[in-house]
Amino acid sequence: MLVLEKTDRINILFDIYGCLLTERQRELIMMYYFEDLSLAEIAEELGISRQAVFFGLKRSEELLEKYESSLGLLKKLNNYEEQINRVIDLLKDYRATGEEDKLNSAIVSLEKISNYWQFIN
Repeated sequence: MLVLEKTDRINILFDIYGCLLTERQRELIMMYYFEDLSLAEIAEELGISRQAVFFGLKRSEELLEKYESSLGLLKKLNNYEEQINRVIDLLKDYRATGEEDKLNSAIVSLEKISNYWQFIN
């Protein structure tokens, strides 16, 4: 997994499951992934060792992945997005056949939903 992909994935998993982490685990994830602080900077700010930061982050990431493995909410969200995009494509194909106003309204609604899924992904 590329670093950017891992960062994106952790950010999304944190948005979904972050409330299940301890306060310290949330703090570590936020400092490292959202504030882009180094392990040494986090260690200094929290008054702990760099190694403690490393292991705390590793444990937090493992928990986020475990929650996804158990609950599969991100997988479900991705599936919804795929389904919505398929419906949008079908509606765009039907647009040429007639009832353009109704189809345009449906397309706009589905695109808004799809944009929401893309935002949280």
